[in-house]
Amino acid sequence: MARILIAEDEPRISSFIRKGLTANGFTVTEVTDGVSAYDYARTGDFDLMVLDIGLPRMDGFEVLRRLRAENNQLPVVMLTARTSVADTVAGLEGGADDYMPKPFRFEELLARIRLRLTTERGGELTVLSYGGLSLDLRTRRAEVDGRTVDLSAREFALAETFLRHPGQVLSREQLLSQVWGYDYDPGSNVVDVYVRYLRRKLGAERFVTLRGMGYRLEALP
Repeated sequence: MARILIAEDEPRISSFIRKGLTANGFTVTEVTDGVSAYDYARTGDFDLMVLDIGLPRMDGFEVLRRLRAENNQLPVVMLTARTSVADTVAGLEGGADDYMPKPFRFEELLARIRLRLTTERGGELTVLSYGGLSLDLRTRRAEVDGRTVDLSAREFALAETFLRHPGQVLSREQLLSQVWGYDYDPGSNVVDVYVRYLRRKLGAERFVTLRGMGYRLEALP
């Protein structure tokens, strides 16, 4: 699986990204300043870097400028709390492959990372299937036993999370973190609400509740 370098000095955000990527099978290394990000990115040991702009010692723009000046083409997804058009343009013109404003949802960051890796490698898994349920990650279409079902963006993200962990018990906290992002309210019942939506659209028997533990996606006989 791909190796991801996270360059982010805010521990809460770095931990949030690391946990989500690790849960999705990626190998993750974290650094907290621009000099370390630059040094690690030059090693050739990574497939992609998630790079925050506001890093100490050397900001993300300078890290990226130096890498590209050396013809280092490591894919870079930039993160920033800045939302101006000028910053977005500066990041992309400086050689960033993608740009994510904070706050962000993990499922959107994950989709952008996968897209960059797919482009770089010339193809990765784009359809997830399990027990008669399938999701096409490119067209964002869902099918149940050959029948197309319309899902909202959040329903699709939740279904994708289940399909990437078939047969595994996923806690509400895991689902909140991966689908709703690091600013989620841990006391919210939004997971239960959206699981009910998926049961209605994709089949109630597929999504099993384990009291006090969470939910599990099961294949139907």
